[in-house]
Amino acid sequence: MTTLLLSLLLALSLSQSAVPAAVRPLPPPLSVVRWWEPPPTPYAAGHRGVDLAAPVGAELRAVAAGRVHHAGPVAGRGVLSLALPNGLRTTYEPVRPLVAEGEEVTAGQVVAVLTEGSHCPEPCLHWGLLSGEAYLNPLTLLARPTPRLLPGPGTDPGTVPTAAAGAR
Repeated sequence: MTTLLLSLLLALSLSQSAVPAAVRPLPPPLSVVRWWEPPPTPYAAGHRGVDLAAPVGAELRAVAAGRVHHAGPVAGRGVLSLALPNGLRTTYEPVRPLVAEGEEVTAGQVVAVLTEGSHCPEPCLHWGLLSGEAYLNPLTLLARPTPRLLPGPGTDPGTVPTAAAGAR
């Protein structure tokens, strides 16, 4: 089984049960600058997370309750890694952590501040998710938005269209 297929199967199982509905790491709306692009093999090129647009100084929140796995520099950038339930780990960079290794955090708690030094052209948060050594799409942690239908042009927003009205 390829790494990509294994990652996709893990992501599917995550979206169904692993962590209760996660909190967004940034206030809405989330603006994805670069999507998750899993590598075809563990050592190949890819994008092992998502980049979310945010200004330097933005407060970052724990997406779920857990424990701080790492808080400090990695390769010259500030990194925060939180161990979540069921063996998952989420990462945030570049950040200035506001919590220490081993500390318990709650869902929605401000845990870091975004700093300069991202790999994006403009400031952004690189948000990652791992299950063991397998990288997953962190967006699978978030609840899917509920679609809304809006009235069409020339419709009175105070009325509800019916099927019978369209069949005339």
